[in-house]
Amino acid sequence: MAAATDKLPQLKSAVAGLNQISDNEKTGFINLVSRYLSGEAQHIEWSKIQTPTDKVVVPYDTLAPTPADDETKKLLDKLVVLKLNGGLGTTMGCTGPKSVIEVRDGLTFLDLIVIQIEHLNKKYGCSVPLVLMNSFNTHDDTLKIVGKYENHGIDIHTFNQSQFPRIVVDDFSPFPLKQSGKDGWYPPGHGDVFSALMNSGKLDTFISQGKEYVFVANSDNLGAVVDLKILNHLVTNKNEYCMEVTPKTLADVKGGTLISYEGKVQLLEIAQVPDEHVNDFKSIEKFKIFNTNNLWVNLNAIKRLVQADALKMEIIPNPKEVEGVKVLQLETAAGAAIRFFDNAIGINAPRSRFLPVKASSDLLLVQSDLYTLEDGLVIRNKARTNPENPSIELGPEFKKVGNFLGRFKSIPSIIELDSLKVSGDVSFGANVVLKGKVGIMAKSGAKLEIPDGASIANKEINGPEDL
Repeated sequence: MAAATDKLPQLKSAVAGLNQISDNEKTGFINLVSRYLSGEAQHIEWSKIQTPTDKVVVPYDTLAPTPADDETKKLLDKLVVLKLNGGLGTTMGCTGPKSVIEVRDGLTFLDLIVIQIEHLNKKYGCSVPLVLMNSFNTHDDTLKIVGKYENHGIDIHTFNQSQFPRIVVDDFSPFPLKQSGKDGWYPPGHGDVFSALMNSGKLDTFISQGKEYVFVANSDNLGAVVDLKILNHLVTNKNEYCMEVTPKTLADVKGGTLISYEGKVQLLEIAQVPDEHVNDFKSIEKFKIFNTNNLWVNLNAIKRLVQADALKMEIIPNPKEVEGVKVLQLETAAGAAIRFFDNAIGINAPRSRFLPVKASSDLLLVQSDLYTLEDGLVIRNKARTNPENPSIELGPEFKKVGNFLGRFKSIPSIIELDSLKVSGDVSFGANVVLKGKVGIMAKSGAKLEIPDGASIANKEINGPEDL
């Protein structure tokens, strides 16, 4: 690392000449790089890890009931809702921000978020603002889109997270010196939300309006809605930071978990786990919960810690190759900030608060009869008795949203489905019902159409003869 440390002054002067970014961004970037080069990563001693008590990770069902409407209005007047809106829909075959993908009934993620907050504001006579943290990838498109919500009785703010230069691995120089387009840059992960909110001036604006808490969540998590019991608990107990966690299933074994460590609550990510303990980490017996990335944070505490430059979250090095050049981008995660806040807690929330849409298989779930839509909320159908959702595996033919939609005349009924695996050139007619364990595998080069009204239960289908 010594050789790399020598390169810091060189990198610093090269970055000083990048006029595409602000002085705050330059400083933030250089601070991140120098922390990375000093190798200051926190070493976790496995034997010191303790399971958090119910005081530290509070069970949701022990929270006090929601107060009366006039008290609720006072609570909501202290709240700001912030959605992380920096991601593109490219993995799902869409252009532009991921939040404008249509999720259900022709409504996008962003439409649903606006409807939810508009409903809260109307119901309680309050004024909860919506803030979108964009990246330079989503900023322009988002500004065009938010215009359509002008008459929705909701105050919408946008700001950009930082824009940092990728580092060329070979000579430790900023990539934008060699690459003039967007590819020279990257958004440094959602750990940047605290300093970016402060640098944008929005943090001071909200504090001056009497706001106290920000609810931060991914824009593609349909379960991340304002929860009055959680907000009430935080205000009453003066918790500066709260991470919502939820019980792990076998699908979540890689998710970060909360631990008690040297008297503080902190996030433990798989990347921090020594190789010999990775299986322990993945075990749902030992580490029973994982981070949903629904975070509630006190605004004054953010200001205090950002001003003191105290938020030194673990650095996530993310090596990439862009146009044949090996580059490095350094990122941080907002959940890792928990250990820097006073009186920080987790809340073990219901699984319904974690409903991310990362792939077309998730879209199939939320567009099906497993869910209904009410005031912008995606609500699970009580007719399904199994608390877990069916596991769905769709082949690459379904990966892009356009292709996915083109393969269903209507989304099948899956209330009684346990698992579905589809591969090959398969398409579904209208009013199909799937139950139990279903496998549909079209033979190579053959087209397989599931007819209208077909009911398939506990069956593997390889051709029309199996229907």
